[in-house]
Amino acid sequence: MKLVTAELLHQLTESARTSPRLRKNHNLHPSDESRCHRLLNAIEPASYIRPHRHLDPEKDEAFILLSGRLGIILFSDAGEVTESVILSRQGGILVADVPSGVFHTAVSLEPGTVFFEAKAGPYLPLMEAETAVWAPSDGDGAAARYLEHLQMLLGP
Repeated sequence: MKLVTAELLHQLTESARTSPRLRKNHNLHPSDESRCHRLLNAIEPASYIRPHRHLDPEKDEAFILLSGRLGIILFSDAGEVTESVILSRQGGILVADVPSGVFHTAVSLEPGTVFFEAKAGPYLPLMEAETAVWAPSDGDGAAARYLEHLQMLLGP
């Protein structure tokens, strides 16, 4: 049996803080080829996840907050925000389930944010049609400004 403990969340947060991407995954599924992916994702506020979508109709994606505050933003195909939510214990919303085919991103809103993520496997790199061409890529200098814009959309 695999267990998620407070100590594991702390270790993941510390790893995320020292990671160049400011996030750290901890897989509970055995391999990238697994049909069901279950993982913990520790993410710090300056970490940028480029908006993307999963075109496989089986790849809905669930986000379950374990600690911190996490914004989930959905976009139209043209990059306009269509919906957003903040997952937080204080706000009482802990889970967001994003349907396949919808552009989305996750934004950490406080240090120590960790969420459980579940989606269908196997892992496959994103195809061009799954990447938001209207958003900066991870290595682009404009990514930090775009992330700030997303954080401001979510509010204080």
